[in-house]
Amino acid sequence: MPDWPTSFGSWYKIPKLVGGVKFEHTHRMIAQGAGLLTIILAVWTWRAEKRRWLRVLGFAALGTVIAQGILGGITVLFYLPPAVSSAHAALAQTFFSIAVAMALFTGKKWVEEQPRVEFDPRRPSLVTLTLLSVFVLYVQLILGAMFRHHGLSWWPHLANAVVVSFVLAWTAVRALTVYSQIEAVRRPAILMLSLVIAQLCLGFTAFLTRVAWGRDAVQPELPMVMATVAHVAVGALLLASTVILAIQVWRHVPVAFEESLPEAERNPSAA
Repeated sequence: MPDWPTSFGSWYKIPKLVGGVKFEHTHRMIAQGAGLLTIILAVWTWRAEKRRWLRVLGFAALGTVIAQGILGGITVLFYLPPAVSSAHAALAQTFFSIAVAMALFTGKKWVEEQPRVEFDPRRPSLVTLTLLSVFVLYVQLILGAMFRHHGLSWWPHLANAVVVSFVLAWTAVRALTVYSQIEAVRRPAILMLSLVIAQLCLGFTAFLTRVAWGRDAVQPELPMVMATVAHVAVGALLLASTVILAIQVWRHVPVAFEESLPEAERNPSAA
């Protein structure tokens, strides 16, 4: 009689997870868990949520996860093409920002509070500055992903970091100096500014370990990996906090539009 456990074990063996194989397999397992949770989130939101736009946002989150899986598969099949790998990275941060926004929209404070509104007569408006901040951050994460996947040199990412720092500092200073009394605007502005400072420090560390010190390394060394991972993670938090600031500014600090009045009403003495 054959020894079934031994025979089965010799027929089916799980490869030992070492090095890059271990990290890639763990990455896929976490991605499957995130996909399952997103399916539950989308279905639950569609059944329980009365706000139609939020139900649509739930399925938008699911769509980004599906697209993310497709891009991940293409990345593996075609051996890490820079454009596809960069799109894979950018879409991941898009999904994270959508998930954070949904957490905000379904929170008790968002649903029950009466928002304090102050119209913004300045130009450019704070709404414009927050949207510009989100845009330059997206450009930055794409440039960073292209550099990591050897599709672009490091200097465009470094040059755009100067633009990102200026725009986000401008946005945060405007929010904190003019609308600090609105907590929903003040808190994400402080968080965004703090993350910008942390991100600059991590970016400098990643540059040293990857470009200056690790240029001739055969395999990525631990300091290089840790600095890069921390840089990418804080970048995701920075993008999400900027998106939240844009949403809160849109809600609490709308743009003040000047009404078009006839000349006689604007200047009674001219009548």
